[in-house]
Formats: sequence, C-alpha cells, structure tokens
Amino acid sequence: MTDADLAAWARERLGHDFADISLLRRAVTHASFKGGASYQRLEFLGDRVLGCVIAAWLHASHDEPEGQLNRRFHALVEGVANARVARGWGVPEVAQMETSARAKGLHHGDNVLGDMAEAIVAAVFVDAGWAAADAFVRRHWSQLLGDGPRFLADPKSRLQEWSLDRRLGTPAYVVVDRRGPDHAPHFTVEVTVRGHEPARGEGGNKQEAEKAAAEALAARLGAS
Repeated sequence: MTDADLAAWARERLGHDFADISLLRRAVTHASFKGGASYQRLEFLGDRVLGCVIAAWLHASHDEPEGQLNRRFHALVEGVANARVARGWGVPEVAQMETSARAKGLHHGDNVLGDMAEAIVAAVFVDAGWAAADAFVRRHWSQLLGDGPRFLADPKSRLQEWSLDRRLGTPAYVVVDRRGPDHAPHFTVEVTVRGHEPARGEGGNKQEAEKAAAEALAARLGAS
C-alpha cells in the first residue's frame, strides 16, 4: 500500500488527515515485517494516552464507586475492546506483516489488533497533539462505552473482567494447532488465567477459536 493509499484510508476510516503518514505506517507494521520499524514503541505510548482519555471520560460520565469504574475502564482499554475498534477500521486489511504471519492469522488476532489500535492512537497524538487524540478516542470508543453490558456478553470480555477483578492479569491466548489449507484453516487455541488450568477452543479462524476457548474457561471458572 502506497503512502497515498494509506493516507486515503486514514481519512476515510479513521477520520484523521496525517501530516506525517510515516507514523501511521509504523502503527500498522508488525514486528515480523522486514524493512520498517514496528508498532511496538507507539503502542507503549498509545496505551497511556488511551487510558488517560478513557479514565477522564468515565470519571466525568459515571458517578460510581472506584471498583465499578475500574471494571468499566479495563473492559474499554484492554485487548478485546481495542481489537474490536481496530476491526471496525479495517486494520486487518492494511496491517503490514510477513506472509507466514498472515498465514497464521495474526492479522485477525486480538493481541495484534489491540496493540495496533493503541499504536494508531499514539500516531494521532504525536501527529496532531492531545486535543486531536482525545477527540479521536472519544469518537471511536464511544460505541463500546454505550454498549457496556452487551459488550461484556462477549466470552472473552467476561473472562477478562473476571480475571482482572481478581488481580490475575489479562488472560493469555496461544495458538496450539493450525490445520488445513490457507483458504480453509482450522485453529485450536489455548487460554490461560494465572493460577488455573487452561482451556482450549477451536474455530475456522483465530478469533473464533479464542472465543470458544474463553467460553470453555469462563464456564469452568463460573465467570459466565
């Protein structure tokens, strides 16, 4: 994808006209891609920018105890939520990564997409400043804030909320098997929550397998 194509995608899907398009290119570049810096440094910054905007937003809009605000906050800024936003932008189509990484379905996985969403937030911040980043996050995360209970009906979100409430960290997902041709793959994913036995799930793509694994573990832990 040329710089002009990427800039046009940003205007249409992100609603931001980049002065420095190299920031966006870096934000959608996976570490496997040779010939360019990856999103990782931007993701570090974007995590903090996103968290600050969401925390201020929740504090102003929800008169609730700290514990409930924390649950809402984590549901909105962790990988599942960020990946959902990234899918809405069409990030899997523009993500730069090696062919082998795409064949494994990494461009559809919550971890990569969530990190790229945070990196894009940072790219907007570096490109245009705090006010632009604040407006950007509020615009694109507003549906998740409004969806609340419906969003947490997702098995990965329920499992994540259960785990974070108990200070066990974010559930970890690993692809343990991939079978079939590239046009019809079948994935097996294992999910682990610290201190508990893992569970597995299967699906026609990585996202489906992760959801199935989360559903299995959530049911076992009583997080359904």
